[in-house]
Amino acid sequence: MGLILREAMHRARLSSRVTSALLMCASVVALASISSTAYADVFGDLRARLGTALSSGDFGLALGIVFLAGVGTSLTPCVYPMIAITVSVFGARQVSSRAEGAKLSTSFVLGIAALFTPLGVAAAFSTEAFGSQLSSYWVVIPLVVLFVAMAASMFGAFEISLPPALQNRLAQVGGVGLKGAFALGLVSSLIAAPCTGPVLLLLLGWIGTTGNVWFGAAAMFSYAIGLGLLTWIVGTFAVSLPKSGRWLEWVKSIFGLVMLVTAVYYLSGLIPGMRERAVHSTTFLLVALGLTVAGIALGAVHLSFHHTPMGERIRKGIAVFIATAGMAGIIGYLIALPPGAKIQWAEDYAAARARALQEHLPMLVDFGASWCGACGELDRNTFSDPRVVAEGQRFVAVRVDLSPNQDSPEKRAVLRSYNGHGLPLVVMHDASGAEVDRIEEFVAAEAFLDRMRRVD
Repeated sequence: MGLILREAMHRARLSSRVTSALLMCASVVALASISSTAYADVFGDLRARLGTALSSGDFGLALGIVFLAGVGTSLTPCVYPMIAITVSVFGARQVSSRAEGAKLSTSFVLGIAALFTPLGVAAAFSTEAFGSQLSSYWVVIPLVVLFVAMAASMFGAFEISLPPALQNRLAQVGGVGLKGAFALGLVSSLIAAPCTGPVLLLLLGWIGTTGNVWFGAAAMFSYAIGLGLLTWIVGTFAVSLPKSGRWLEWVKSIFGLVMLVTAVYYLSGLIPGMRERAVHSTTFLLVALGLTVAGIALGAVHLSFHHTPMGERIRKGIAVFIATAGMAGIIGYLIALPPGAKIQWAEDYAAARARALQEHLPMLVDFGASWCGACGELDRNTFSDPRVVAEGQRFVAVRVDLSPNQDSPEKRAVLRSYNGHGLPLVVMHDASGAEVDRIEEFVAAEAFLDRMRRVD
């Protein structure tokens, strides 16, 4: 149970990093007018800050970006035009004081949170369906198809909506007063399902990979607060929002691009070598940023699939493909290791073991997989540390890769010979071949280096 909980925590950190990186790509779309050189500087700084925060277990940055995703969803055509009407329905327009308006508006937002927060908890408990099962085509392919379908709906290919009769019944829920405002908040996101549904499924999919109940609850609560922020401002301060326009459809297209990149990310875990093609270099980043900007300029955001000529639809489709490739490249850059920042792992366990015994060298055995969150943490934050890389040169280092298309009965037999029941698992042998240490959770570079130095 302890190993499961520790793995869940590290999946949470990995998922949070990917979540933040994906939503960071939405910022790239919004800031497409900035030069590529400036992008490189901005992303280098953001990557460093994000890595430091999440490797230490600080989810504040990830929660902040999820909150911004909620604000972004409130700017879609299904939510934004209804804000003023919603405020009038629960009575914030008719109150005699700003304090009373704030109370009603807060009750409405809490109603949204009451719907979404339990969904985050439920998604986190479903971690078994997302953990090691992400190595299965039967899990990943339906997940990818779902994200592609949700992206298509955001681009206007079709709409997800409740039956009209149910929509009308939900619209009649609530009324004036605190209870009415809370009830209306509880159902308002269901009424706006064409825009909230795809984003909600995207976030729940990420949360499902973490297995962290507290993070799941906090993430969905943050999303709910972001979704209700504009309604709270209008209801409390009686402000008037800018008029609706074509820009609302642009917001939906941005979310659609993020969902396509998410689909590519999940699919890349099943395709051998796909993630390794990304390089952490300025040239790679500039090319990725260039593709992103080119796709946006061509029409990935401002053109539409909805009631437009066939030529414009084809142009948007090409633009979406180019922008998605660029954004996926940005994700690859963010999670790739700098050149040379890794231990040189052998792949043949038997040959490595024989060499270590013959030459009387210590041995380092790493059991890992692409679906293992803590394994990724070790790769990025521990095995990439220059001090660990240097110390690793005196070891015979071998990696037993249990990723999809790399797993085999022989490798599983090696894992069983170590009585290994889960990942991560890193084992250290001394020069005589005896096991002297094993690691079954994420260990920071400093602590890992100290344990390596104790092995003779």
